[in-house]
Amino acid sequence: MRVAHPTRARLALPADRPILELDGVAVSYGGIQAVRGISISVARGEVVALIGANGAGKTTTLKTVMGLLPLTRGTIRFAGHDLALTTTEERVARGLSLVPEGRAVFGTLTVRENLELGAYAHKDRRAIRESEEDVVALFPRLGERMAQDGSTLSGGEQQMLAIGRAIMARPEVLLLDEPSLGIAPVLVQQIFAAIGRIAEAGVTVVVVEQNTRMALAASRRAYVLQTGEIVLSGASAELAENPEVQRVYLGA
Repeated sequence: MRVAHPTRARLALPADRPILELDGVAVSYGGIQAVRGISISVARGEVVALIGANGAGKTTTLKTVMGLLPLTRGTIRFAGHDLALTTTEERVARGLSLVPEGRAVFGTLTVRENLELGAYAHKDRRAIRESEEDVVALFPRLGERMAQDGSTLSGGEQQMLAIGRAIMARPEVLLLDEPSLGIAPVLVQQIFAAIGRIAEAGVTVVVVEQNTRMALAASRRAYVLQTGEIVLSGASAELAENPEVQRVYLGA
């Protein structure tokens, strides 16, 4: 996989500087405080998982990073730059991509047209073609279905398409919201294998996932959210052995 898009220079960072930092982030909407002052740090090339029950604030966190929800307080920094005054479109152009919960595939567009939408900010046709080749190498099923409408794909294939569409922008950081939701187990394995390959190519990944066992196995570090607060964090392998995590999230 080719990581940095040729029309965007790869972000230069000091070796010890996180590529994505949330500091004291709080988010309220509809009269509800959904996230309560959380701090998260993600290094370049890491896979970091956010785990927790429904309503814990995981999806809200990803949407806030992308600028889809406003901050109540706190700061979000991407490659050292405060994102407070940047739009969602600007964040995508800088190298953030979100694969939303529910996939949001355009059912009346073909697979190829869905993918091309992911590269809307880039005009280099050769680079777009190379990105498409990368997606097909990652998900060969999509290569067999390029002319099909998105609505004709299975749930797992639509998830592949949603991830592929995000990859078309060649992001620095890929945010994944519930990639296993509503997908057959055999395809879940394929999708998480692909996430591993994306990370190996140098893309930083933040994954929200209710399948805690899968999330911890796929990530290097993890944060456990509960009612909008971080209650545990650390190496994923250590959290998988934590008695409380096992009791509440792993069914042990």
